[in-house]
Amino acid sequence: MEADKFVKLKVKNSRQTLFGILIASAVVATWIMTHIHSVFYFKWGIHAIISGPLCFLAISWLYVGLFITAHDCMHGSLAPSLPRLNDAIGRLCLFLYIGFFFSELKKKHYLHHHYSGTVNDPDFYASPPHGFCRWYWSFLTEYFGWSQLLFIIIVAISYLLVFNVSFLNLLFFWAMPALGSSLQLFYFGTYLPHRPEKVPFADSHLARSNNYNWLVSLLTCFHFGYHYEHHCFPNVPWWNLPAIRGKS
Repeated sequence: MEADKFVKLKVKNSRQTLFGILIASAVVATWIMTHIHSVFYFKWGIHAIISGPLCFLAISWLYVGLFITAHDCMHGSLAPSLPRLNDAIGRLCLFLYIGFFFSELKKKHYLHHHYSGTVNDPDFYASPPHGFCRWYWSFLTEYFGWSQLLFIIIVAISYLLVFNVSFLNLLFFWAMPALGSSLQLFYFGTYLPHRPEKVPFADSHLARSNNYNWLVSLLTCFHFGYHYEHHCFPNVPWWNLPAIRGKS
């Protein structure tokens, strides 16, 4: 019986690894292609009234995808059969995002799960009334440091002076989408799930899930809004959270 369970787990992990690598490859490749097209080749004109905002929204969403992919790597759920590749993908996604260090964010994320919704949780703003702006500022300063500032300066100077990229393109399709995605990640993945409300949390996870349908959940935060399920089953990758949500 134990041997059968081991074989089933190995097969499950192998399938999850294959699917995780395929999805991560699609997210990273799409982000890179969209980034190159928008930053290096996008031309402003009448057409930009529609294509510009659409491109901005697409890149912001793909930034969220980079971070959620890296998040699954922190839990080892992206490619459980290949832990070294799993971590390498996480490092790549965080580097592309804004030069984050995988090991540093992984430690903080484990603290978030262990001390969720308490003063020891690096993602939680413990001072009532838990306002959005103060909490978001606390969230930013917790994760954005000198390394990220240096990364921004180096990339910006390289793009502007070496590759002669348009400042408007760099601002609108690189800097602003990264900031916008941080707002998106914070609002749907931290603020709404962990904000104390009149209705108490279900249990010690101190988290709740939204009631969005599959498509809205995907577009808002790659299903990370199904946050209670994530805290209950942290080894489930983002694309399987809707199935877990349906069973809860």
